[in-house]
This record gives sequence, structure tokens and C-alpha cells, in this order.
Amino acid sequence: MQYHVDGFRPGDPNIKPQAGDRVAASAGALPETVDVLIAGCGPAGLCLAAQLSGFPEISTMIVEPKPGPMEKGQADGVSVRSMEMFQAFGFADTVKREAYWVNQTAFWRPAPSNPDHIHRIGITQDVADDQSEMPHTIVNQARIHQLFLDVMKNAPTRLEPHYGLRVRDLHIDPTRDDHPVTVTLEHVDANGEAGDAVTLHANYVVGCDGARSTVRQAIGGILEGDAAHQAWGVMDILANSDFPDLRRKCLIQSAREGNILIIPREGGYLFRMYVELDKLNPEERVSHRKLTAEHIIAAANRILRPYSIDVKEVVWWSVYEIGHRLTNKFDDVPAAEITTRTPRVFTAGDACHTHSPKAGQGMNVSMGDTFNLGWKLAHVLTGLSDASLLHTYSAERHLEAKRLVETDHAWARIMSAPPGQSELDDSAMPRFQRQFIENLEFTGGLAVRYAPSVLTSGAARQDLATGQIVGKRFHSAPVIRLADAKPMQLGHVAEADGRWRFYAFAGREDTGAPGGGMDALCGFLETDERSPIRRVRRKGQDMDAQIDMRAIFQQDFQSLRYEAMPSLLRPAKGRYGLRDFEKVFCVDHRGGQDIFDMRGIDRESGCMIVVRPDQYIAHILPLEDTDALAEFLDEIFLPAPSA
Repeated sequence: MQYHVDGFRPGDPNIKPQAGDRVAASAGALPETVDVLIAGCGPAGLCLAAQLSGFPEISTMIVEPKPGPMEKGQADGVSVRSMEMFQAFGFADTVKREAYWVNQTAFWRPAPSNPDHIHRIGITQDVADDQSEMPHTIVNQARIHQLFLDVMKNAPTRLEPHYGLRVRDLHIDPTRDDHPVTVTLEHVDANGEAGDAVTLHANYVVGCDGARSTVRQAIGGILEGDAAHQAWGVMDILANSDFPDLRRKCLIQSAREGNILIIPREGGYLFRMYVELDKLNPEERVSHRKLTAEHIIAAANRILRPYSIDVKEVVWWSVYEIGHRLTNKFDDVPAAEITTRTPRVFTAGDACHTHSPKAGQGMNVSMGDTFNLGWKLAHVLTGLSDASLLHTYSAERHLEAKRLVETDHAWARIMSAPPGQSELDDSAMPRFQRQFIENLEFTGGLAVRYAPSVLTSGAARQDLATGQIVGKRFHSAPVIRLADAKPMQLGHVAEADGRWRFYAFAGREDTGAPGGGMDALCGFLETDERSPIRRVRRKGQDMDAQIDMRAIFQQDFQSLRYEAMPSLLRPAKGRYGLRDFEKVFCVDHRGGQDIFDMRGIDRESGCMIVVRPDQYIAHILPLEDTDALAEFLDEIFLPAPSA
């Protein structure tokens, strides 16, 4: 973690210097205009707000109809991909320390000798080896909310939500460039009753306001799909039980009583159960059954025989019906008008896709939506990119949401089918166990792969880095930092700060000395007029203000000299021109984990991997192909103002 660059700052380094008069309005004052209005303080809304809170030049407001922050219930699974994202926000270690780690998943089904009793049929590793440096964790959604709220409150803008306020309606004037979205907000009391209304104007609105999203309805979006007509109960409980796998994630199928998913929770004692309940009639809603917590507990005890659960405290519970629905587009621009209009209103999370909670993807995919959108809004609002960049949000995330809904639909069918009664069953291995194993990349959040576009090159040299897949997230690996021999994960240099990353891997004999490939690349990036770093850098900014260059060498740290590195890798920064010592890395020979081998990096020539601010790989090029690098980024970045 780097700080003190502009002078010594005592105290908590997570609290950023306050941004003077650009601090966000307090919860009691409503502005007349904002750059970005976010509706909803769920995972999607808070992830977006946390990103934008770091940009003092962007005015951001987030509203939530509830009277205060969430305290318990709802989602709890955090995929390894989300943990990687949390690292960029600075709170992954907090989650790792507090959360339950899902290391194994156990599978139970009816015993052949006594079908009324369940027995364990297998245990599977939950996170595959080298899938990620991060664990799959379980922690209360409210805790994740609080960690995002802390990032916001400690950011330069000191951003905090306006509670008791929701979007009633909005209108877009496509003829206006300045604050074209007129939003009507209404105050909401503790009972959910609407009160006085107020109007403001926004440049952009993002609806993170759930499955009944007012924002989605205002732009004509409709959730389309189907329902499984199956009631499920979910509860967080403190209980005693003779069931032996209570501290393992478990998928349990009974012969006649339905199925259970058990998820151990943080704190060592709490756990969650998803319990299959009644089949619903085609036109029936789950609320018609008047199911209670006692119904869920009774069903769980029937399914778990010969074991039982003695519930001591129900912390939270709910009953729901599985539905799989998706909107056709995640912004306000009709398909026929994409070439003539740019988006002004977006939807994210449950506002544009809903599915069952049993694949553990709801909170994770919702945060993925706005982690994708946040840096794009920041690029446009700070003048780095043209507003047409915003079309890529719907294009990229709609495809991923479609895949999520389709995968979850198949998984829900498997989970709800009695043993042997699914067309997907066979005799070799129960389908629900095999499907779980096959879906590990998906449930880890790592199956996302963005198609070729202005942001993802279709001409990338994949052969130069076979383990870093273009369009997928940058896969971290251990390295040693040269200046202080610190072992670390290379991917952990990335922060949720809207910057691009260049990871330049040197060829076999390259030590950074003059005449080598690394020196030539650094010289181009630092001095050539076509350099994307020079092209986008604003007057008075540090060299790495928009693009953060890092170099990785094959030699060990004793064979390289920091002082001999190209000057781009030793930049002077901040008001004192202090030297940055954290740009150069080498292979972790001592630990035996060679990033070149682990990620298939070409040892002879090396390569450059261009990574977007949301940690997805945009391009892979030879170190010497500076023309292709410049051409690719010219399509994304606007040149800096000449003045």
C-alpha cells in the first residue's frame, strides 16, 4: 500500500485526504444536479458508489428507501472472483479473516439399503488448485455492504447514502447534453409510505433497485422468463445437530422429501439452510401457502433423517419461489438508435436479471455488473473516453447475465429433481455431484469472457501468454518485488481506481539494460508522441495517473539492479517528486512458483498484457509491437487537452 506521496499523513492510511469543496452532499441536503445518481444500496449500488467516491471531480449520489443499512439476511456467498475484486478495494483481508472459507463440498443422497435415510456419497474440493489465490468465502451480505460503505466514507468525497429516499420516476431528454435525466425522488418513512417529492437532474442514472426496479420500468425494460413453481425456504440459524457435516457446504437429496443446501456461516456456529418445500400450482404465488419458519425446520428434519436439527435461534428466514428472468438490454438506448445515441440510464443486478440463490451468484454477478460500469462512467465523465464507450456495458454484461440465467436454470432443475428422476441423471455419478464439479469455474465467477470489441482485442497474441486468456480476468501469480524483495501476488498491485495496467514480461536475457526489449518499450511509452501514456496524461499529473506500467523479469532479485532500470519504471511522483520503488518484479525462484511457467508466458521474447480497470485482459502483444498498442488504445482514449 502506497501513501505519503504528497507529504506525511499520520493515522489510518485507508482514510484518504478530503477533497475540499467537492465532498458529496450530506445525507440531509439534496443537490439540484448530480453527475451520477445511483438507486439502491444493495451490492451493485454500493460497489458502483465505492468506485465513484474516489473521483472528486464526479458528483455522485446514492439513494435507498430503507431507513438505514442492512443488518442481516439475503446473500452470503462470495466467489473467488469477487474476492479478487475486494482486493482492489482494499478489504479482501478483512473478509478472509472474518468469513467462513468453503474448502470442501459434501454430497448426500438416499442410502441404497434404506432410502428413507441419507448417507454421504462424496466430498469434493470446492476451489480447484491454482484457480485463484483467493478463497471462496461466506459472510453476511450486510457486512459486505458495510465494507463498501467504509470505502465510500473514507474516500476523498466522503460519500454516504441518502436513506429514506427512492426513485419515483425519471424522464430523459435526448436533445440535452447537460444533465438530461430529470429524476423525481420521494421520501419514504420507516413503514414504506411515500411522502414529499423532490426533483433533481442527472447526467447518468443507474438503477440498482431490485427485481421490481422503478428505473427499469421507466426506460421500458421488462424482466422476461419463467418460474419453477417450486417453493424454497432459507434460514440462518444457531442449532445443535448430530449431522456430521454441519461445518461443510452440503448438497443433500432425499428420496421423497426434497432437497437441502447447507452453507456454514462466519463465526463458527451459524449456518444457512436452503430447504425445498412445496410444489406450487402454475398460477399460485408462494405467499398463498403462508409458510413459516416452523415449516422450513420441519421439512429439514424430514429430509435429514436419520439425523435431526434442534434449532436454538432463527436469525433470519424467508420463503421464495425460483424464477429465471432477464431484460433484453441493460440501458435506455433502443437497438436501432445505438449509432445515434449514447446511454444515460442503466440497470444492474436484480433490476435486470434474477435467478435462484443456490448457485451463489446473485450478489457476485450484481457487483460484477457495476465493477464493469463504474470505470467506464469515470472515463467518460473525466474526459478520458467518448460517451460511446458506455455502449459496451450492456453488450458485455447482458451476455454474461444470459449465461448465468441459463446455467442456473439447469442447476435448479437438477437440484429440485428427486434422485434418479432427472433426465440428466446417470449411473456413474449423481448428476448433481457431477454438475457441481463441472461448474467450479462458473461458481467461482471465473467463466466470464468478454467477446472481441473496442475493449477486447480480436488480434491478441494469445500464444505469448497461454495462461492469461484475452477477455477473461488477469490471473495473478506470486512474484518478488525487486526493490525490497517482498513476496506478493502480482495482481494485487491493481486497485479499484479506474487505471489501466500494463504488465510487461521481459524476454529471457533481458535485465532492463539499454538495448533490450524492456528498455525500448519503456522509452517509447515515456518519450514517443504516439505513446498512450503521454497521449492521455493531463498536465500536472503523475506519469502513471491513467496507465500503471509494471515490469516482470525472469532473473532472481539478486541478479537485477533497481537503479539500472529504465526511468519509466522509477518514476518521480507527487508534489515532492518522490521515487516510486514498486514498479519492478522478478520471478519467485525461492518459493518455486515461476509466473512465466504458471501463466504460459513466452520465455524467449516475453510479452505485454494490457489489463482494463476492472481486471479483465484487453490485449496481449509482443513488447516491440508499439504501433499495435497505440492503435488499440487510440480507439478507447481521447487525447488530453492541449492546454
